[in-house]
Amino acid sequence: MGHSLEDSGDFARDVAEGEGETERLALGVALVVDLVEGCDDAGVTRVSREGAETVAASSEKARLCDQLQYALDEGPCLDSVRSHQTVVSNNVASDPRWRRWGPAVAERYGVGSMLSLLLYTRGDAYGALNLYANRPQAYCSEDLIVAQSLAAHLAVAVAGGREMDNRTIAMVNRTVIGQAEGILMERYKITADHAFELLREASAKTSNRVLRVAEELTRTGHWSTPTAGVSQPSGG
Repeated sequence: MGHSLEDSGDFARDVAEGEGETERLALGVALVVDLVEGCDDAGVTRVSREGAETVAASSEKARLCDQLQYALDEGPCLDSVRSHQTVVSNNVASDPRWRRWGPAVAERYGVGSMLSLLLYTRGDAYGALNLYANRPQAYCSEDLIVAQSLAAHLAVAVAGGREMDNRTIAMVNRTVIGQAEGILMERYKITADHAFELLREASAKTSNRVLRVAEELTRTGHWSTPTAGVSQPSGG
């Protein structure tokens, strides 16, 4: 393993190649282990209203170490998210901040040092990037700088990927609705605006979203919703 700020640009490009957020995060944690000297395992903790969860891990060990933090409600990644700061521990077994988690994770999984960095997306705290080392005093100041750079790039990749994914979903949804409008326009000889109004009326009557109504129409070709102002073609 080696570490260099010059690698962060390649890191960002490699992570961005992942298809979907889960794959991008999985690529990210695997690369972090390769790029940060002393790091043996890594994971990403996501925090939401439902609580904390590990959404990517380079190993089962990293996942178990994260889960022990959630179970005990203490640990560096939780502190990082709560304080919005980077948290470093050179010896988790004797660190007074985590009197239960530190000794337990050292004994069970052989963790010596820990580094947790906040991940920001669009100005909001997404979670934390957690770097586990098997020996105490594993991280030097240069490792910290590199890790912070990689965390920033990973956060940008997550945010950019989310925006791209959302745009793709929106485009697909709009295509489905457009196809449904086309079916109604041809069937009833009406305008696009009128066709969309029919979809909205059907949505209100069936308590389904417009997209769900459109998907059903394009999938089956069947339109059973009574519609005022148009006549139902025979066999329609």
